[in-house]
Amino acid sequence: MTKRMFALHGDDLAPTVLAPALRRALAGLGVERLQVNVDDAPVAAAMRIPAGQEAISAVVSTWGGGAADAVAAVLSGLPGVARVAGWEVEERRPIAPAEAWDGSRLDALANIALLRRPAELTHDEWRHRWLVDHTPVAIATQGTFGYVQNIVVGPITPATVEAAQSGDEPVAALVEELFPTAAITDIHAFYGSDGTDADLSDRMERMMTSVARFGADRGLDLVPTSRYLFDLS
Repeated sequence: MTKRMFALHGDDLAPTVLAPALRRALAGLGVERLQVNVDDAPVAAAMRIPAGQEAISAVVSTWGGGAADAVAAVLSGLPGVARVAGWEVEERRPIAPAEAWDGSRLDALANIALLRRPAELTHDEWRHRWLVDHTPVAIATQGTFGYVQNIVVGPITPATVEAAQSGDEPVAALVEELFPTAAITDIHAFYGSDGTDADLSDRMERMMTSVARFGADRGLDLVPTSRYLFDLS
């Protein structure tokens, strides 16, 4: 099934994106599965990195039917949503998390990072450095139990089409990494270290060196979220 991802800008979006009304509207368009990642109270203490002045508050993923512009219109019309940017993506799962599509909150910190390809790297080189070189480093140096890579196939909202055509560095991928809840405030839990400063420092240095090779050390949106999955079929 086609997977689409939409970044929602706005304030306090959890009540809106988790409301049954959204699920009914998307099901009416033929959407079969829905994933909601939202920056809500359980992850309030986690680190955020906004690339611009408008912070992303939620990322909504859909699978199945429904015209892209119709889905985007439903999301844009939600109370509190200031702007929606959407992409069709190709999903890869280096660490596939266990999932229950019952609407319950996963006991985890779900970080979503929006990656932009730097102009000095060709698309092929960027993909190789990220998918081939970096992936095993990310797995080895962090305390993740879920790792989902979403490579942008193409933009599907006016904002993302405009960014892709403007010569700026558009979003090239969206990554979701699942950490234990302790990682919200405990950096050792985040990096999966043995609890010593030496191991933590080594993991952080390896990780930062690797992300710099494909440009994820700049132009990055990092959104801490809670993760909710819904079966709409």
